[in-house]
Amino acid sequence: MSQRRTGPRPRWALVAIPIAWIVAVSVIDVLAPPDIHLGPLLVAAPAITPSFGGPRTVGLVAALAVVAQTLIGVIRDPDDLLSANHEAQIIALILVGTSLVVFCVLRERRAEELTQVRYVSEVAQRVVLPPLPGKLGPLRASALYLAAEARIGGDLYAAARTTSGTRLIVGDVQGKGMTAVNDAALLLGAFRVAAHREAALDELMTYLDRSVCWDLTEPGETSRYGETFITATVMDIPDRNGPVRMISCGHPPPVILHDGRPTTIDVRRPAPPLGLGELTSPRYHVDSFPFEPGDLLLVHTDGVTEARDATGAFYPLTDRITGWSESDPDAFLTRFRHDLLRHVGGHLNDDAAMVVVTRPSLPGT
Repeated sequence: MSQRRTGPRPRWALVAIPIAWIVAVSVIDVLAPPDIHLGPLLVAAPAITPSFGGPRTVGLVAALAVVAQTLIGVIRDPDDLLSANHEAQIIALILVGTSLVVFCVLRERRAEELTQVRYVSEVAQRVVLPPLPGKLGPLRASALYLAAEARIGGDLYAAARTTSGTRLIVGDVQGKGMTAVNDAALLLGAFRVAAHREAALDELMTYLDRSVCWDLTEPGETSRYGETFITATVMDIPDRNGPVRMISCGHPPPVILHDGRPTTIDVRRPAPPLGLGELTSPRYHVDSFPFEPGDLLLVHTDGVTEARDATGAFYPLTDRITGWSESDPDAFLTRFRHDLLRHVGGHLNDDAAMVVVTRPSLPGT
């Protein structure tokens, strides 16, 4: 993949501003009394150019400023080609112009590196976290991942079909970068291997916790226990009418949206996050809640509810989605994405992920 230059492209209408400034200062300086020197004001022209132009544009404007200063000196002192004052001003313009060109070059290189990092992060994210299938048996699903920065985050989700329904996991790894990606990939791999088995939900959670713990420590090592952990919710969603069975390991509770009315599903006995099992020896309690045809099941990470606006207020998920009538998961997440980004002013401080699952009201819809 080749990356295009990502620095600011010159907007030629704006280039007229520094050029007009150079012309105005030059004319006024030439016509001014001998004791008045306006040449130092020429430095403003190349100084403002990096705000809208690249290295070549800045170099061009700086060169015009140097030429203008030279002409001013020649016109004002025809007998003495250039005075020491004018020579000093010309040298200063050359130094300032050169510095600004170097700055623009470094800025564009930095922008190109950032673009490359973002591209690699997006590719790695898609490899570790492929999109959910739009259909999971009779269920319909969609997922949204919003990264706070170019770095890869540790939010995760996956779904696996069983003979009677769908198993879903949504989790959040402590930390950022490649360490978080490695832990997320480990958990997702363990889930995909074990979720297809006909094991009970608590047995699956025990297996996932042990998988995480084994990866975090070397054989015989105990000092790293508890340093890294993963909050997660795992659900069994039946194909037919019936309650959803769920185990939550320190993860935010899911929300059911029924006829535009959201209900937060409280967890009676949450388990500790995955990766802490060797310290706590958890006993997993299975909660259940109804999931009727036409309902939307929302499972999210804490990056959603902890997203802050300019005043520091958290995103009020249930208040914001009250009355929403979207029954299609993709349409719901499109509206949700715009609403969340509007709340935070377009920039998240933490990664946010949400999975939406619905059981259509009528067969085949």
